[in-house]
Amino acid sequence: MNTANILVGIAFSGAAYAMVLYMTSVGLSVTMGLLGVANLAHGAFAMAGGYLLVTLMDRLEVPFGLAVVLACVAVGAISLVLERWLYARVYKATELDQVVLSMGLIFVGTAVAHFVFGAQPVRVAIPDAIGGQLALAGGFSFPVYRLVLIATGLAVFAALWLTIEKTLVGARIRSAVDNRAMAEALGLNSKRLFAAVFALGSVLAALGGAMGADVMAIEPEYALKHLVYFLIVVAVGGLGSVKGPFLAALLLGVGDAACKILAPGFGGIFIYIALFLILLVKPNGLFGRA
Repeated sequence: MNTANILVGIAFSGAAYAMVLYMTSVGLSVTMGLLGVANLAHGAFAMAGGYLLVTLMDRLEVPFGLAVVLACVAVGAISLVLERWLYARVYKATELDQVVLSMGLIFVGTAVAHFVFGAQPVRVAIPDAIGGQLALAGGFSFPVYRLVLIATGLAVFAALWLTIEKTLVGARIRSAVDNRAMAEALGLNSKRLFAAVFALGSVLAALGGAMGADVMAIEPEYALKHLVYFLIVVAVGGLGSVKGPFLAALLLGVGDAACKILAPGFGGIFIYIALFLILLVKPNGLFGRA
């Protein structure tokens, strides 16, 4: 394999992994940055999205695309219930209370996954239409499914950025976060708005878990196993930001792929060194609020 093949492989593999990280992590950035909730159980929503996708496809024979949509909708509905019954009670509580609640949900989710699906990872059957190889110019080829992941991640980024930065809904969200009392005095229903934002974050987690199930295997320990990566993307990108997690995921995804291919013995260390150096220079992340 020549140098060009290696570089192209790193770029595409790293970008696909980065988009899975982004789709899953940006919801955590939104809920932590905008709602101020340290929801460490975010990965459990991603895991639920992956398990629901596999269940819908294997047991009910639902097509892949429709199964992804249904899994996201189901996780969003579940998150709304949890938000009203549990999370709304800790919005004004200490970070320790929020961490204890979310860690408890992780253990509950892990136990339920063990009981229902067993200890082994479940596999997603990628449809033939997106399961092959795409021949590129110069003799390169790349899995079509990885290209679908990249396109989906870019679409999610564009939709979120436009919604948060350029629409009335985004302006209402930002105003409620900056000054909730003033926003409510002006007639804004912040309670309903916060519930919607929480559900949006959970849907994004489910989307990342479902679409990325072929990259990050769905297993009972998924939420705990990948929690550190989701937190690193949020920390490097900055809380409450849409652009920050996108750039952070790209940096970490491509960098991690490069190190694992070029220096396999040290590949896993790169992500932690990058976190240390970036936070040393930008303590609030690349686009975080001071």
